[in-house]
Amino acid sequence: MPTKKTNGTEKSLKTKSGAAEGNSQLEKFFTDSLKDIYWAEKALTKALPKMQKAATTEELKSAIEEHIAQTKEQVSRLEQVFELFDKKPTAKKCEAMEGLIKEGESIVEETEDGSMTRDVGIIMAAQKVEHYEIATYGGLVSLARTLGNEEAAGILEQTLEEEKQTDEGLTEIAEGKINWAAEQEQEA
Repeated sequence: MPTKKTNGTEKSLKTKSGAAEGNSQLEKFFTDSLKDIYWAEKALTKALPKMQKAATTEELKSAIEEHIAQTKEQVSRLEQVFELFDKKPTAKKCEAMEGLIKEGESIVEETEDGSMTRDVGIIMAAQKVEHYEIATYGGLVSLARTLGNEEAAGILEQTLEEEKQTDEGLTEIAEGKINWAAEQEQEA
């Protein structure tokens, strides 16, 4: 069991509930990370409809539409996690997500409207977002457990699994026909 030395004495870092004690820095980091992903998810609810509109295939448009609804549910789940830690749901600008969203917007601007190449670009941009979210939610699940909050860990794990499924679904869409169709397109 981990211990903490203070003034020459050792103090157990475990409480009866299994939660680490004396971890205000870790809980602050966890809360800041929640604020960051909360901002990111809310920003995605605004960015995804633009990607959906720019997509060429109905299959990709439909997948993005599903993810918009899912992202709204994920925002609600994050609000539940804030409440479990007695915190007010607040957003802190996520520089990483802002950059990923800008990159996605650039891809749309730099690809031909109605092309499969645009869909390839949208899928790649979306997968970069998914990978960022997978990394973030994976870390948050672990930290929630370390902080002794299994309920929060379970809520976050549900979102983590959805992000993994979305990533896999995007790969299937790309490999199903879009990548091949884009390869057949000639440069203008």
